[in-house]
Amino acid sequence: MNRKILAAALVLIASAGTAFADDITIDSKPFVSSLSRAQVQAELQQFQRAGVNPWAQDYNPLQAFTGSKTRAQVTAEYLATRAEVTATTGEDSGAAWLAARTPAATAPVLAGQPVNAQ
Repeated sequence: MNRKILAAALVLIASAGTAFADDITIDSKPFVSSLSRAQVQAELQQFQRAGVNPWAQDYNPLQAFTGSKTRAQVTAEYLATRAEVTATTGEDSGAAWLAARTPAATAPVLAGQPVNAQ
């Protein structure tokens, strides 16, 4: 009797595991393009003329990038903002650091106040 119950339980467990399986490669929604065929062809020709294909495996968007700052300038900017980043990512999310800062000297903007008062 116990063998029959055990066999039935094993069959139920085995069938339950495959009952919820789904093929993730099948998409039930049909694809709707936002561009016409002519627009896609024009975009492809533009990429071919430029010699760049952003969908290619070897696409490198930084290939023609040139920086305008020196290494020393970038290092100085990093060191200047390091304390701010440390303070704002701390345990209090920067509340104490922001409270200790002096506000910028700008005129307050009030709701309902016209831009060009006459």
